[in-house]
Amino acid sequence: MKIKFISAVLVISTIFVTTSCVNDDTTNADRELSEITIDSTSVNKVYNINKNDILTIHPKVHQSLDGLELTYTWEINQEVYSHANTFEYNAKLLGTFQCRLIVENSDGKTFYPFTINVNSPYEEGIAVISQDTEGKSMLSFMLTPTDTETPRHFTSGDCFAINNQDTPFASRAIDMVQSSGSLIIACQGVEGWQDKGLSGHNADVPTLYYLNEKTLVAENILTVAEYSDFKPTHLIIPSVGASGVAYPVLCENGSIYEFSTTEGAISKPTKLQSKYAQTCLAHDDGGTGWYFDLIFWDKTVGGLCEIYSGYGPYYCGHKYHLLREECQGQDNYFNGNDIVKIVLIELTDKQKRTERSEILVLTKNAFMTRKTILDTGFWVYDASTGSNVLFDNGGTTTACVGTDIINENTPCVANKTYYSLLFGKGNRLMRWNYTTQQTLDKADVLQTFGSDDAIITDLVLSSDHLTTYVAFYEPNQPGLNGSVYVINTDNGKILERHDNVCYRPTRMIYKKK
Repeated sequence: MKIKFISAVLVISTIFVTTSCVNDDTTNADRELSEITIDSTSVNKVYNINKNDILTIHPKVHQSLDGLELTYTWEINQEVYSHANTFEYNAKLLGTFQCRLIVENSDGKTFYPFTINVNSPYEEGIAVISQDTEGKSMLSFMLTPTDTETPRHFTSGDCFAINNQDTPFASRAIDMVQSSGSLIIACQGVEGWQDKGLSGHNADVPTLYYLNEKTLVAENILTVAEYSDFKPTHLIIPSVGASGVAYPVLCENGSIYEFSTTEGAISKPTKLQSKYAQTCLAHDDGGTGWYFDLIFWDKTVGGLCEIYSGYGPYYCGHKYHLLREECQGQDNYFNGNDIVKIVLIELTDKQKRTERSEILVLTKNAFMTRKTILDTGFWVYDASTGSNVLFDNGGTTTACVGTDIINENTPCVANKTYYSLLFGKGNRLMRWNYTTQQTLDKADVLQTFGSDDAIITDLVLSSDHLTTYVAFYEPNQPGLNGSVYVINTDNGKILERHDNVCYRPTRMIYKKK
């Protein structure tokens, strides 16, 4: 917990009220009253602190006559908080609090009003979930400062424990999304929970948590012990979080369950009953509307499929929006080729005004397809010929991928500013220009991280594409062996180092306001 003393920056006039005591002692009645003043340099008019901070105020109080006993009263929202000489406030709730210091002696009293604004320390920045060697889950957060003088830094401690002291979190936190005011986090639970007879609200079984995105307090907890194969790996949920939609949750065995975020319930799917690859993405319009695409690979029929704004699934083929039973033979232009990786080509806010969203689809037969995602269309590319644009002129490219260069679990991020795909390979961050005929196995090493044994686990691109966040860990190092570095996306120069801020990172996102 952070202890914080804030010095004064404002000088204001003291509000002073005195009352006189009338009695039979003419000597006391005629004497000068002992007036009280509070030094305005010792108490600020306004305090801005973060949740979980401790605010300490040491007021300087003077009397015009010495010898009279002083009593103190601190009020918060017109209720007595403390009678101590020193004010100590543990900020547990967000909000604005009207406060007052009252100092009294036998001759009278004086008042000093002030305001405390308790802000979220998690307003905007990098959130990282991680696991230690035993699977213990941890949530770390790096705040983006509102001023240019404060350096970025990770908040101290585990955000799970600090903000949820009475809630034990399940083991093996694996995925996280920000959607409709919440951070939704999936934990797989302890290994072998099925054989241990675990059940109940706080049991170490597969669990989904809704955390308030500003306080990181758990507002809803969904344990899922009724399905023995429910071992979540990917929450395929857009940021818009449309109500009445059941979103896919991909599991380790390739099965999908449906997750109603509004009802907080997991159920078996009615449509998504195939086995699916461990590569997928959720793409939307940034949370300003209801348009979203959920994209994944159906391994059973060998087809790329889409759920569009809750409708579907539709399959990618020569015909417009194939149905699953149509995704075979010549209609399925992937022709039995399996998918290696699906990556969104990210756009800056400026690019979004003139450009369409695009994806990279890498297949095992050494072809890469790049095609515009249309509002109601799909990708139109023939992997067998490397051409054959069917419905529009969005463009295609091909490149050699190679089966040992990249896989479903390879951390990747792509951007349209530098036309590059960045991907992790051990402790090396590789860069591949997807608009050239350079083969993927000839990708450049942009930067290396940590020791030779270090492993990059996730990448996040800044909204302007100028910087990239790289999460990695040292498998041979005990304790907090996970780190997050910030690099220049173009030249790979390391700009910030945040060492030992988590365990093995499993998911990193940039949490927005």
